[in-house]
Amino acid sequence: MKWMNHWKTITHHKKLVMEYCFRVGLYYQGITHDLSKFSPVEFLAGVRYFQGNRSPNDAERKAKGYSAAWLHHKGRNKHHLEYWIDYSAEGDRHLTGIRMPERYVVEMVCDRIAASKTYRKELYTDSDPYNYYEYSRAAYLMHPESQALLEQLLILLKEEGEEAMFGYIKREVLRKRWKKSMKRH
Repeated sequence: MKWMNHWKTITHHKKLVMEYCFRVGLYYQGITHDLSKFSPVEFLAGVRYFQGNRSPNDAERKAKGYSAAWLHHKGRNKHHLEYWIDYSAEGDRHLTGIRMPERYVVEMVCDRIAASKTYRKELYTDSDPYNYYEYSRAAYLMHPESQALLEQLLILLKEEGEEAMFGYIKREVLRKRWKKSMKRH
């Protein structure tokens, strides 16, 4: 029944992300979020390494030295900061974080909230996504503007809650992007 438990976990997570994306007007992203998790490379690894309280990618990585599921996933989902890593345009052959469009930073926040709620269940607090970020941030290779927006939104969630954060995203983050695109036409 590991396959059923994995299925329930990923569909629960996907449903939460969809609800959060819909709250801020990102309908297409809400619908298409994490569809690659249903591909054979990701789904079968998810079943094999299912634990229920954390990502199966961690267990696959420990068992094999890498996670084929994660390598597949991060290359197809723009809400992961790892998708936006490339060689510097400066020609110095250094890897660098590329600036993420705001809508993908917002989807990343939705993803982090949903993952925290999915794995922490009734223990979840609005501080959990920020705490997870803090735990991992030293390893991030992220564009400074994208990282600043991510931090700002996670701190707002932690200090003022979901309603305040989602309201700010709609009013300030995504509305400004929409206004900029209207000026170009």
